[in-house]
Amino acid sequence: MSLVAYEVSQGIAILTLNNAPANAYSTPMFKELDAAILDARWDPAVDVILITGAGDKFFCAGADIDMLSGMDPDTKYYFCLHANETLLRLEHTPKLVISALNGHCVGGGLEVAMAADIRVAPANSKSKVGLPEVSLGVLPGTGGTQRLARMVGQTRAIELMAEGRLMSVVEASEYGLINRLLAGDDFKSTALEYARKFCRPGTSSRAIGHIKRAVRSGTDLPLESGLALERELQQRLFAGNDAVEGLAAFREKRDPQFTG
Repeated sequence: MSLVAYEVSQGIAILTLNNAPANAYSTPMFKELDAAILDARWDPAVDVILITGAGDKFFCAGADIDMLSGMDPDTKYYFCLHANETLLRLEHTPKLVISALNGHCVGGGLEVAMAADIRVAPANSKSKVGLPEVSLGVLPGTGGTQRLARMVGQTRAIELMAEGRLMSVVEASEYGLINRLLAGDDFKSTALEYARKFCRPGTSSRAIGHIKRAVRSGTDLPLESGLALERELQQRLFAGNDAVEGLAAFREKRDPQFTG
């Protein structure tokens, strides 16, 4: 059985973490996730990557504790290193990534979700969100300390991680950890519908990819360097078909048909 189910539907690569009962991740799962990210990156038919969990109780409960307990310190280090590399690959892929939080999203599960560009959850969800690693005597070591601080600020991130507190999805959205709470009885269908609005032909997936690259790569640079990157990415868009189509559609007062 695959630990990361992979499916492409209407421009969306759906990556489903699949390890009952809590979709906890292991080295084999991260190897499959890494391969799936590359498949989606290289597939010209894919505009958006959507990551979710199997079932309706857990997005991901983080690392498999039984697996970690059996590892020696060096193996644990390489496990964390590969997880970091995989999530960086996800961030650097110039396609929009959405995490659809179908259930509890805690520990390393939240670290996976934070590597996405957008996080969505059901509006009526009773699931919990947080980084409780301090209760195990460790820190959030799959990017949690760095991504959370960049999202909510240093002092608030330290407070949340030091407390190890689990939040509701409503509170997580108030912190900015969840971008959108989606209403509807079938969350996965609603999440796919939301993701499709970022796909061709109605939206320029190429422009979205360049926006992502400008933000991900540019905001850690000095302003002048970030502006230079923005100009170069804009020039690449001006040289492509989508910019020609978008400008023409605006002038002709019609809906654009983007090809990417």
